[in-house]
Amino acid sequence: QVEMVESGGGLVQAGGSLRLSCAASGRDFSSHAMAWFRQVPGKEREFVAAISWRGGNAVYADSVKGRFTISRDNAKNMVYLQMNSLKPEDTAVYYCAAGRMAVTLTRAYDYWGQGTQVTVSS
Repeated sequence: QVEMVESGGGLVQAGGSLRLSCAASGRDFSSHAMAWFRQVPGKEREFVAAISWRGGNAVYADSVKGRFTISRDNAKNMVYLQMNSLKPEDTAVYYCAAGRMAVTLTRAYDYWGQGTQVTVSS
């Protein structure tokens, strides 16, 4: 069992940066791949980035590649998403997720946080 709480969301102007954090609890955290997804009202949840349990492999959606960086600190049970060069289309609720593999599929993740709102103004 892994429980996650996201933080760091907020309002930022286009071109700005935000760093999202995901605090995880549970003894199995370091054995799980971790990911970030995002969702806007009326649309399906969208994959953003994922990282393997050791942190050696990261996967990104094409829409954020080169702008976002996912990282993790297993000693602190933390996962981060550094978001740079933000665009209005990045506006969404961002969710942290834990699963068995660092893949893009929503159904591969067993545990989810409650989400944090990111709003990018133009």
